[in-house]
Amino acid sequence: MNRLILACSLLLLAGCDSNRVFEDYKEFNNRTWNINDRVDFDFEIKDTSKKYNLYFNVRNSLEYPYARIFVNYSLKDSARNELTSALASNYLFDQKTGQPFGRSGLGDVFDNQFLLLRSHTFATPGVYQVSLEQFNRQDTLRGVLAVGIRVEAEELNP
Repeated sequence: MNRLILACSLLLLAGCDSNRVFEDYKEFNNRTWNINDRVDFDFEIKDTSKKYNLYFNVRNSLEYPYARIFVNYSLKDSARNELTSALASNYLFDQKTGQPFGRSGLGDVFDNQFLLLRSHTFATPGVYQVSLEQFNRQDTLRGVLAVGIRVEAEELNP
């Protein structure tokens, strides 16, 4: 019953998010992200007059063995030409205290969101793709339940 209430609440909150263009997660089996598991997200941009922020979302547990996570990401256009790519490094836990960052939803699970691109403009309308690969150099990265992407339009200043 509690899960049903939580799911309904999340749906209501998501419906009120007018800046969101796209948001999705890929869940991993056994709470692990294998080094060969590249995750692709396709999203559509219709309005090229706006600027967009792109975020990397990670859902992790206390089982995650490190303070930081390293992720290679790339953004590709409709023809799958790479527009940009980089290595992102972000902290999931405080280095000194070991306290987890992020929002806690259920028990030992935490949701984190990290900015990948700020005020990005898209040249043409179409379907774009963001790919994520874990780069911690561990074949099996324990404690990662899911990763995702969020694309949101920037708010216009009045």
